[in-house]
Amino acid sequence: MADQYAQSSENNRPTEIPAIRWDEPPEGPVLVLLDQTRLPAEEVELVCTDAPALVEAIRTLAVRGAPLLGIAGAYGVALAAARGFDVDEAAAALASARPTAVNLSYGARRAQAAHLAVLRGGGDQKQAAEAALAAARALHKEDAQASARMATHGLALLDELLPGGNHRILTHCNTGALVSGGEGTAFAVALAAHRAGRLRRLWVDETRPLLQGARLTAYEAARTGMAYTLLTDNAAGSLFSAGEVDAVLIGADRIAADGSVANKVGSYPLAVLARYHHVPFIVVAPVTTVDPDTPNGAAIEVEQRAGHEVTEITAPQVPMAGAEAGGGIPVAPLGTQAYNPAFDVTPPELVTAIVTEEGAVSPVTAEALEELCDRSRQVTI
Repeated sequence: MADQYAQSSENNRPTEIPAIRWDEPPEGPVLVLLDQTRLPAEEVELVCTDAPALVEAIRTLAVRGAPLLGIAGAYGVALAAARGFDVDEAAAALASARPTAVNLSYGARRAQAAHLAVLRGGGDQKQAAEAALAAARALHKEDAQASARMATHGLALLDELLPGGNHRILTHCNTGALVSGGEGTAFAVALAAHRAGRLRRLWVDETRPLLQGARLTAYEAARTGMAYTLLTDNAAGSLFSAGEVDAVLIGADRIAADGSVANKVGSYPLAVLARYHHVPFIVVAPVTTVDPDTPNGAAIEVEQRAGHEVTEITAPQVPMAGAEAGGGIPVAPLGTQAYNPAFDVTPPELVTAIVTEEGAVSPVTAEALEELCDRSRQVTI
């Protein structure tokens, strides 16, 4: 296992470094990631040469976001196959790296199935590895296409719910190109509104404790020229009370069969605030995030993360001599225990609509979601 870093250009101009890419240097195929733990301080690529390196990148959030995790999982299996490692072992390790994110296991299993199908059909290991890579590339392309379609459907829904444009949208965590093969999920809708001249303001929750909103969403909004304002998570209620929010748009890491939505912790309180203040609460996610095998919100496994993420403040992870992982600035007494779930679950009755590449579901019911997924499968076939 080996990780390497490649420094991007040193100037401050926006670059077009993709969140994930497959590369084949002379020494063998690699998966190259834009290390999101280093943003916005610097744009640095992380090179993974095997599945264990990718698993570590996933767990440390160097690569993150539901759709992108699915793509990463597929490429990770393809990487294992191309380098002659155990594909089934790699798929299992990748699928379990972040248990709440259903797209991750979907991507890993899809590439694994393509690999196995060739072997069962009499193909050799090289052909099977090529099939796994083709499956990963297909998923990558499909996600980019899904992103564009979600943006179209989401903007149409916004215009239906809020005629006249001039939208003031509140978002949580990060849902842009950093989490997608395209321009994202919820952020892609806001970006479409911006390009159409119908976005007045994007309100960006900082998203404690790891500040994905402050570090990543603000970074993406600034790069697109979007009008945005950053706020602390606990200021959202004040914003609603002042009548400054027209809609809430978030992504999802898993959507249960009944329409319960697991997303970055802090999403559920926004749903409660939105309901009280009669503001639409909209979830934007690809159909692959809907998990029919998870019956309801109570069945969603919520990832619990390390306490130091709460008890310490850490800057973007720029390596320094002598620094240790998690070695941030303490903001709580030594030995303080911390409750640090990565996600919370919003019940379907608080969700105004779920927007996917196949269209929007509103009201959100198990029957409507099942019909949507069936329609998606028919289109795929």
